[in-house]
Amino acid sequence: MRALTLVRAAAILAPLFCGAVRAAETGQPSASTVPVMTPLIADVLTAPRVVPMSDGRNHLVYELRLSNVLDGRFDLKRLVVLDAGSQRPLLALDREAIGQRSSLGGRRGNATASLGAYQFGIVFLHIILRADERIPEALVHEIEGFAEPLKADLSMQIARTPVIDRSLPVLAAPLHGGGYIVGDGCCDSIRHVRALLPLNGALRLAQRYAIDWERIDDEDRIVRGDLKDVRSYRIYGEPILAVADGTVAGSRNNLPDQVPGALPSNLPIGEADGNFIVMDIGGGAFVLYAHLKPGSVGPGVGDHVRRGDLLGEVGNSGNSQAPHLHLHVMDSPNALFADGLPYVFEAFTVPAAVDAGTADFDHAEATGSPLRLARKTRPSAVRDVLPLDLSIVDWPAPPSKPSKP
Repeated sequence: MRALTLVRAAAILAPLFCGAVRAAETGQPSASTVPVMTPLIADVLTAPRVVPMSDGRNHLVYELRLSNVLDGRFDLKRLVVLDAGSQRPLLALDREAIGQRSSLGGRRGNATASLGAYQFGIVFLHIILRADERIPEALVHEIEGFAEPLKADLSMQIARTPVIDRSLPVLAAPLHGGGYIVGDGCCDSIRHVRALLPLNGALRLAQRYAIDWERIDDEDRIVRGDLKDVRSYRIYGEPILAVADGTVAGSRNNLPDQVPGALPSNLPIGEADGNFIVMDIGGGAFVLYAHLKPGSVGPGVGDHVRRGDLLGEVGNSGNSQAPHLHLHVMDSPNALFADGLPYVFEAFTVPAAVDAGTADFDHAEATGSPLRLARKTRPSAVRDVLPLDLSIVDWPAPPSKPSKP
């Protein structure tokens, strides 16, 4: 009887779901809106923001949540992101690409292009626009797939979202000198951009635009000598500078450095950032500097600091397996319970980039081998952009030596 009931239910519902669903865009319905049943419920976690990057193009990075309301599998076959106004396609993903950019429950390691009964997944999207390309006012998502309970191919346009195009925080250099690596930066390295956390009943992504800054020596090595000694790493102990005028909203200074080579086990979530400083730089933006050297943090909560002031030194405290400076901007003084905000740096030069990708970066950090770099013959300074992942960055010389606030 149950099997017969399900078959009959599918037969009844199939005509309601089948066909191209164009009236299902999210937003406030009007009196003329036609209700349409959709097998997927979709929403964008945070509206995408326009981010100018060091490749001379504009980037949009955001997350699309898809929930399957059927009592059986829904296979995603195609996802197209459209300019909601002109219907111009901006990004098209086939089934394989969807699988590479999706995860069940938003958890890394659960990549899939299929949603089981009543499951939800997150699609991590990245759109690249030429500098002269018109910025869309809004996006909408066209999804094609096969609904197993209905034995039907379906197409729908859902999850309309505005695009935010406004000025971003402009930061000064957080370090001085050259040879700094943009580790796990924007926009497709998964460690930060997919670091969704379920906190206090909501999904939070504070690290969407985070960078782990490391440094190479004159032989392009991140580390030389004893791999278990923090002092062997080129960046260890480097002075950390205030990227803007602001007020210290949070800090910690008493956690030890970790032994390099592996992430610590059973670390309390409250110690993940290690020794840190959070600066309120105004306009609802806060800057996190994490994993600082124990005892090096200078200013305390409530202290006012000026751009270029000395804040502390690079260390390896907290959830860290190699000395580095973790830096990101967010909308809250709480380093994890926040939404990551984009930002740009005032000026820097990119003389090279890691040629063999994240795997080569990880290998160089783990073994002390030189990085394989693609060097530019005529590197030029760039302004008011965010550096791409695995770029090598040289900072301009500061006007004077950093001073303690």
